[in-house]
Amino acid sequence: DECRAWAVFNARADRGSRRDVVRDDMGKRKSSKPPPKKVAPKVDTQFTCPFCNHDKSVVARLDHVAEKGLVECNVCAQKYTCNITHLSEPIDVYSDWIDACERINAKEDDEDEDE
Repeated sequence: DECRAWAVFNARADRGSRRDVVRDDMGKRKSSKPPPKKVAPKVDTQFTCPFCNHDKSVVARLDHVAEKGLVECNVCAQKYTCNITHLSEPIDVYSDWIDACERINAKEDDEDEDE
């Protein structure tokens, strides 16, 4: 009988009393769900041709291995290529094409004024 009492006492000592148990989440606020991830907007790969003005007729293709970007109009067959980096997007190649067209037009305007 005395052995049994020691066994019960030892079992209670191993578990600890309720006062000895400390919970980690006591007194803390519940964390809310993390905010939903933002979806990145998709960048267009089809554009308006500056020569024939057809919507979505210019397709941009990127060759990261050769580091070349190509934009080509499916209607009037105008093409433009430029060098790209690993960060380049189709809109960058199209913008380079538009800038090149504007530079050529500006040169022609200067030559016409001189004559």
